[in-house]
Amino acid sequence: MNKKRLIIAMTGATGAIYGVRMLQVLQRQDDWETHLVISSAGLVNLKHELDMGRSELYELADVTHGIDDIAASIASGGFKTEGMVIAPCSMKTLAAVAHGFGDNLISRGADVVLKERRRLVVMPRETPLNLVHIRNMAVVTEMGGIIFPPMPAFYSKTDSLAAMVDEAVGRVLDMFGVNVEGLYEPWQGL
Repeated sequence: MNKKRLIIAMTGATGAIYGVRMLQVLQRQDDWETHLVISSAGLVNLKHELDMGRSELYELADVTHGIDDIAASIASGGFKTEGMVIAPCSMKTLAAVAHGFGDNLISRGADVVLKERRRLVVMPRETPLNLVHIRNMAVVTEMGGIIFPPMPAFYSKTDSLAAMVDEAVGRVLDMFGVNVEGLYEPWQGL
C-alpha cells in the first residue's frame, strides 16, 4: 500500500505542541507517512515548552530530516507528498517562505510544495503583528499557501488547553483529508 506523505515542520515560535500533536495523531493513521524537520530554535522551544528532547520527538515521525539537509527527499518536487504544515511557524520562517529564501530544509520544503501546487499550511505564532508580518502572510496566501493562526474557537465551549490544541490540529489535518474523528466537532450551526 502506498502511504500518503505529509511534511511536518517545526520552528522556534511558541506552540511546539501543535507540531507534536499532529505527529501523534498521524502516527495512528496507517495510511499516512510523516516527514519531520525541525529547526535548532524549534528544538530549544520544544525542550522549554514540553520538556521534550530531539529523540523523543523523532520517535513520533516516520522519517526525520536534518534542517541543513538540502539533499533530502522533501527538497525535490519529484518526491510526492500531500503537502506541508509548518507548526508552529516563526516570523523568520514565514519571511523566508514568502520570499523564496530556501536557506534550510524548512523554507526549501515549503518552496517545493508551493511550486508543485501542493497544499502548504502555515501556523504562525506571533502577536501582535507588524506590517511586515501581515504582508508576508499575504504573499504566502497569494502563492497558494494557507495561513492558519491557531486561534481557539470559543463557540465549541472548550474547557481545556488540550481540547483547544486538538481543535486546531484537527482542522488543519482535515484540510489534507486525514481522519480527525474525535479531535473536534465541526460547527453545525445553531
